[in-house]
Amino acid sequence: MKWKKLTSIALASVLSVSALAACSTGNNNNEETSQDGVTTIEFWAAPNPPQQKFWQQMADEFNGSQEDIKVEVSTIKESPTSEASIQSALAGKSAPTISENINRGFAAQLADSKALVPLNEIEGWDELIEGRQMTDTVSAWKFSDGNQYVLPIYSNPMLFGWRLDILNELGFEEAPRTYSEVFEVVDALKEKYPDKYLWAKPDLGDPTAWKRWFDFFMLYNGASEGNNFIEGADFVADEDAAKDVFGFFAELEERDAILLNQSTDPFESALGIFTDIGPWTFNYWAEKFPHMVYGETFTLAPPPVPDGTSTENVKTFADAKGLVIFAQAPKAEQEAAMEFLTWVFSNPENDVAWLEQTNLPPARDDMATNELFTSFLEANPAVAPYAAAIPNGIPSIDNPKYNELQTYIGQYAVNPLVKGETNPDEAWEKMKQAIEGELK
Repeated sequence: MKWKKLTSIALASVLSVSALAACSTGNNNNEETSQDGVTTIEFWAAPNPPQQKFWQQMADEFNGSQEDIKVEVSTIKESPTSEASIQSALAGKSAPTISENINRGFAAQLADSKALVPLNEIEGWDELIEGRQMTDTVSAWKFSDGNQYVLPIYSNPMLFGWRLDILNELGFEEAPRTYSEVFEVVDALKEKYPDKYLWAKPDLGDPTAWKRWFDFFMLYNGASEGNNFIEGADFVADEDAAKDVFGFFAELEERDAILLNQSTDPFESALGIFTDIGPWTFNYWAEKFPHMVYGETFTLAPPPVPDGTSTENVKTFADAKGLVIFAQAPKAEQEAAMEFLTWVFSNPENDVAWLEQTNLPPARDDMATNELFTSFLEANPAVAPYAAAIPNGIPSIDNPKYNELQTYIGQYAVNPLVKGETNPDEAWEKMKQAIEGELK
C-alpha cells in the first residue's frame, strides 16, 4: 500500500476554507431524518478494499442487530482525491454522516470551517474511548480548542528500520538508540564500506510537505519527548530539540552518511542501512524481497534521540487516520452514528478482524498486551514493535495550513541541511520566521 504517495497527491487539491465555512453553516438539525422510525446514516469508507469490506461487514451485522438505525456504506471517491471529494460534498450539502480516512491536518481544515462535530460533545464519547481502551492514544489527538474532532481508527507509529545483518558485520548487536551511537555506526560503516550510506533517501532533499512526517517529525517527536510543534495558531516548538535534530542532519551530511541521489530499493539492497518503515511494508517484502527477515536481515527501533534523552517510550510520528462526524448531519444522525461506533468498538474482536483484514494496527493502548491480539502478533513478529509503540505515536499538527507550514520545514531547514548549505542555528531562524509569518 503506497500510503505516502497517496497522501502527497491528496494534499495537492484543497478547496477554499471560505467555501467550506459557507456550506457548513447550512445544516439543519431539526430536519426529518427517519422513515418509519428508522434513522439512516451514510458511512464513507476509505478507498481501500480491505477497509471497505470491514465496514460493510460491520454495517450488515449492526443493521441485523436492531431495527432503529440503518447504516449504508459506500466508498469515498478519489476523483481527484478523497479530500477533494469530501470538500465537494460539503460544498454541495451532500456530505455523509460519517467519513473515515481523515488525518489530523485535514481535520483541522474541516474543523476550522465548522464542518465537523466535536465528538466529545456527543453523548457516549467517553464510554466509547474507555471501552476501546484508547485513552492514551486519543489524548494526542486533542485539538488546540480542547475538542476531539477525530476518532482515530488505526495508528502506525513510524519506526526506523536498520539492516541488522550489516550492523552485526560492523560489530554492533542491536540498533543504536542515541545520536552518538548512530555516529559510531556511521564511522564503522564508512570505514568498511565507503560506498554505503546510513540513509539513502532522496526525499530528504525534497520540500514536499508530507515528506516531513517520515523524517523530521519522527526525530523531533523523539527529541522533544512529544512536545507539540504547533498548537492551533501558535508556534510552540521546543527550540533545543529542533536544533538537536537539525544538528543530527548536519552531522550526517558532514560524515557523508546521506545519499540524496535516486536509487533502486536502497534499503533492501543495503546501499543504505537505515530508513523509516511502516507495517504495510512487510507484505510487499514477503513477495518481492524474501531475504528481508525480521530479526535476521533487519530490525526495528524507535527514532534515535539526542544524548541524555530517555530511550524509554520514545515518541514518534503516527501515520494515523480516523473518522469524523459532519456538522451537516442532523442531530438524530449524529447520535445514531455514535451508537453505531460504540457498537463496533465495544467488541475488541472487531479490532482483531480489522487488523487481520487491513494489517493496520488499531488505535488501542492495549494492543501489545491484550491476549486477543497475541496470535496475530506471534504470526507477524515484525508488527509487535508497532503495537507496543501505539501510545507513543503523535499525529500530524492540527493547523489548517499544515501543508504550507510543513513545506517551510523542508525548504528552510531539512533540505539545505542535508545538502550542506546551512547550519542548525540559521536553519532554525529561517524556518521559525517563515512559520510564524504564515501563522499570523
